[in-house]
Amino acid sequence: MPRYALRIEYDGRPFAGWQRQAGQPGVQGALEAAVARIAPGGAAVLGAGRTDAGVHAEGQVAHLDLDRDWDPLRLCAALNAHLRPDPVAVVAAARVTDAFHARFSAVERVYRYRLVSRRAPLVADRGRAWRVNSALDPGAMRAGAAHLLGRHDFTTFRSSMCQASSPLRTLDALEVEEVAYPAGREIRFHLRARSFLHNQVRGIVGTLERVGAGAWAPDRVAEALAARDRSACGPVCPPDGLTLMAVGYPADPF
Repeated sequence: MPRYALRIEYDGRPFAGWQRQAGQPGVQGALEAAVARIAPGGAAVLGAGRTDAGVHAEGQVAHLDLDRDWDPLRLCAALNAHLRPDPVAVVAAARVTDAFHARFSAVERVYRYRLVSRRAPLVADRGRAWRVNSALDPGAMRAGAAHLLGRHDFTTFRSSMCQASSPLRTLDALEVEEVAYPAGREIRFHLRARSFLHNQVRGIVGTLERVGAGAWAPDRVAEALAARDRSACGPVCPPDGLTLMAVGYPADPF
């Protein structure tokens, strides 16, 4: 059976997460429903990562096996026609070998988190960024973030419901970027690793927000990491500002 890789965008707000769930809308379920409209018997759509409820994607990758050959452009068009009105789009498709697996072949995931500091509520970016009232110090956040780079036990920053067998992860990049924003400032966090623990990114960003607001000294991030204790983590930030930007492979399937 021919195997295809898909690159997918979605707005996570209407969904209970990527994974199909009984009685709740999932991005995976929406895609599989669209596949069932073009392929008798349907097919499982396997993603590179299980984003949580409310988390968005611009570069999620999935694969599926179909019972006949499809031109990649026609496959995209057919799936998108049946995905409406769900806020999900297949932006690219490619034929791949049976050795390709969206999750297990991946060598990195890239996430972005958007944090806006201003007094006025968000309108255009409602559900797409986290707004805080306090002024933030990007330099202090960069100093705190530096403690998290490299390979560590990230027990402090993972959910108590995390199912990963080990809390050890290597954080390859954690960049803190400040950009202009109407009536305020936006801080963008860019994180890259082979894989992340459940809620790891949101725990990190929530902690660094406390540093930026002056409630934590930057060195306290190192102390929290060393504690290997969930109670040492700062507040877990909301999913609104989190987007899966890209999934990396040894060779780009697209």
